Amino acid sequence: MKRRTFLTASTASLAASQLAGPACASPSGSTAGHYEVVARFWGAMPTGVTVSRRGRVFVNFPRWGDDVPFTVAELRGGKPVAYPDAEVNRQDASDLAGHFQSVQSVVVDPTDRLWILDTGSPGFAGSSYGGPKVVAVDLRTDRIVRKILFPPEVVPANSYPNDVRFDLRRGAEGMAFITDSGGSNGIIVVDLATGRSWRRLTGHPSALPDKQFLPVIEGEPFMVRPAGGEPTYYETGSDGIALSADGTRLYYCPLSSRRLHSVSTDALADPDATDAEVAATVEDLGFKPMADGLESDDKGRLYGGDLEHNAIWRRSPDGTYRTLVQGSDLIWVDTLSIASDRHLYATANQLDRLSPFHEGQDLRRKPYLLVRLPVDAGPVRLV
Repeated sequence: MKRRTFLTASTASLAASQLAGPACASPSGSTAGHYEVVARFWGAMPTGVTVSRRGRVFVNFPRWGDDVPFTVAELRGGKPVAYPDAEVNRQDASDLAGHFQSVQSVVVDPTDRLWILDTGSPGFAGSSYGGPKVVAVDLRTDRIVRKILFPPEVVPANSYPNDVRFDLRRGAEGMAFITDSGGSNGIIVVDLATGRSWRRLTGHPSALPDKQFLPVIEGEPFMVRPAGGEPTYYETGSDGIALSADGTRLYYCPLSSRRLHSVSTDALADPDATDAEVAATVEDLGFKPMADGLESDDKGRLYGGDLEHNAIWRRSPDGTYRTLVQGSDLIWVDTLSIASDRHLYATANQLDRLSPFHEGQDLRRKPYLLVRLPVDAGPVRLV
């Protein structure tokens, strides 16, 4: 999601406890629809969220410089608890494969397994083999049942695996599609049966940040502003990802952009396809608001945050956009997830207020939020 050169361990440490407040009604400041606060986080900032069929809510806290005692959690009684246990959440450089190093995303797949995407890159310091991985947890037993490590040729040290979506109809056990928002930018494809993975669209224009992209967030131009240094453009590529309802197209977008693209999943899933053959299936879908994560529903609609207007939007299949909710506390809507309860869940984590963007000053004001709003649709389940 965020390039390691921009977000560093200089972020001020926060209190170790990660406590969530009770749910409440829609906050003041909402100008387009209503949402409710599901949880408040008073410790580390969250990125990902996902919800199981039975309504279990999972979140994650990447190790970007905050005090992160556990990087994956389940909300229990309104509080995040280390999941599946505290030991696997313990950062351990001597056992990269055996522990979660810095988790960027959590996603429940169509069979109700929880998949955990570990960047293997705490503090954006780069990764080594064993760190970057996807891990599956059986929610019936709360035990890890699968672990797939990425080889360095697929996930180089400067990569940053960001978000993941699943089509379990493909191959023997399904395939995963992952955005790489690190130095390489592109899409990673994983065959879940064999564990084999490969890259596509590496360095393709559709996966790269727009040059000299200058959004306005919270009333000021959003740039990297180091203490005592000159401001530079914030440049982050392929980030948001979502599957079409029929599984034929993969939507994706650079973070530093107002562009939306899609690509054929048939082409991505073919390990023998050439880069040119995959690139030939890319479609430019035109303008979208500046968004971090993406999500899709079973009616063929797409969702994202509008980072410049503290809002969440929905894109219809005909390409029209509608603002669903807007609120003064929806500051940097990060990950979105549609659940079986026909609600869209989203984290708002104030990423734009981090110290690298404000001359070394951390301007975040806790709590960070997990919100939800009703949508007349369910999640995309390709199984």
